[in-house]
Amino acid sequence: MPPPTPKYFQIATTPAPTLKPKEHVRPKRKPLLRLEFRDLSEEGARSFLSLLDCGTVLQDAVNGVLDLLYTPHSHIPPTRSVTLILRSMPGVAYTTGRDLDSDHKEIHFSTDYIAGVPNDRRKSEMLGVLRHEMVHCWQWAAKGTCPSGLIEGIADWVRLRSNLVPPHWKREWDGDWDAGYQHTGYFLDYLEDRFGDGTVMKINEHLRDREYNEDSFWMECCHHPIKTLWKDYGKKMDSEHGVRTDKSTGDTAHKEPKHNPLENEAREHQVKHVRSSSDVVSPAEGVRIGSQVSDCGKTEN
Repeated sequence: MPPPTPKYFQIATTPAPTLKPKEHVRPKRKPLLRLEFRDLSEEGARSFLSLLDCGTVLQDAVNGVLDLLYTPHSHIPPTRSVTLILRSMPGVAYTTGRDLDSDHKEIHFSTDYIAGVPNDRRKSEMLGVLRHEMVHCWQWAAKGTCPSGLIEGIADWVRLRSNLVPPHWKREWDGDWDAGYQHTGYFLDYLEDRFGDGTVMKINEHLRDREYNEDSFWMECCHHPIKTLWKDYGKKMDSEHGVRTDKSTGDTAHKEPKHNPLENEAREHQVKHVRSSSDVVSPAEGVRIGSQVSDCGKTEN
């Protein structure tokens, strides 16, 4: 008679469930994605080719933007194509639409800038800049009346939520709410946390089919005037990070969070370039938005 089989060999096991891959938000028409290099011998071009997957990097950026700004039932801008052009130029990057058809977008990315980013940050920085610029290919702009600071703030909020934040970014809560870029991006992140997931998505949706009116816009999106929201944000930041007093003037100033040690290194590669108002075009409307780029990683475009 054979020895009894131990019980633990007799217990039926249930196979682990297979996780389905996430379904990304898709536009009604799949855009044509193109990649163009003006000079393959440039260091920035070689870094792009060696550090990134050129076959998927543009689609990944599109997916990341649409997943944060839209749902499968949203009205998504009818962008028909996105062409990423890497070339030698001042500044960092900018997005524009073709003159004959603004549904065809071009992202121009400086290979000189890429070459100036420290090697250990170069891949993340390229992905972060591309994610910011891809937002401009897909966001709404209130028929051309949206403040440029909100346009740029939404782009940097997407970069923030995509975990592509450069080390020198810092949260600031003085000045105006619509100063743009990470200044406004962090404010939008506060609104997302305060009013729940989908708040920035709702803000973008409200920029689709109407002109921007500050009073009614923010009451509809967040049920409070923007000045009240900005003041509440400042109070929250003061409570978390404290305030300090300038002894020479007696004025109260905001205490900033401690900087990442890589910030100084990034600023050594600082570049500045102010572009004309014809550089950035909002999707679907052909509206041109002036902008500025500055700082390594602070992609203001």
